[in-house]
Amino acid sequence: MAGFLTGLPKGIGPKLAIIVGLGAVGLLAAGKIDRPAATEGKTVESAPQGSGTTPVAVAPAPPAERSRSQPVEVDPHALVVKRVLSIDGPFRHGDYVWDETGAPAIGPIIITIDLKAQTLSVFRGGYEIGAAVILYGADDKPSPLGAFPITEKDADHVSNLYDAPMPYMLRLTNDGVAIHGSDVKWGNATHGCIGIPTPFAKKLFGVAKLGDLAIITNGRMLDTSHADPG
Repeated sequence: MAGFLTGLPKGIGPKLAIIVGLGAVGLLAAGKIDRPAATEGKTVESAPQGSGTTPVAVAPAPPAERSRSQPVEVDPHALVVKRVLSIDGPFRHGDYVWDETGAPAIGPIIITIDLKAQTLSVFRGGYEIGAAVILYGADDKPSPLGAFPITEKDADHVSNLYDAPMPYMLRLTNDGVAIHGSDVKWGNATHGCIGIPTPFAKKLFGVAKLGDLAIITNGRMLDTSHADPG
């Protein structure tokens, strides 16, 4: 795989994974992930008109936890990619880019992970704002395929199974799969997690919210035919 990565142009080539849409993913997030549309902050329950009762702020329900064998369903025709980052040269282990220039300040975050290309991309409102080379699960502990909502965030997490630091952890399953900062070097592997360079993990942690989807595939490429190179 090292030769494959070294030969890949840092452009649309390593962009991963699935044709998923921001509009429909918003519906999927509300309808398939067992959570309200708002995932962080507060929602307000309105009191019946004329009741004289003060509205009460209530916290939204957290995303439902899932195992690696329980991905959510995603409409394969829903995502519109509006821009991909223009990256020159080969994309090697430890490399990453982050550029929010021209991207909307707010919008749904979608994380796509292609195990074959060993690449993770971050989209906000259809605009790619980050990409990195990853580590993934070894043969005896493979990373799962499918779409998984983020169910927990912990900037200083330590694995209770392996007593290993997992900085800027974004949990995807309740049986040990997460995205987190790692020493991304050729030859390294994980126990099923997605490892990304720690500085990149910090940036991703800052924009990702509970309930945002991470979509893991093994060679399915994004439809970027209508995207503008950034």
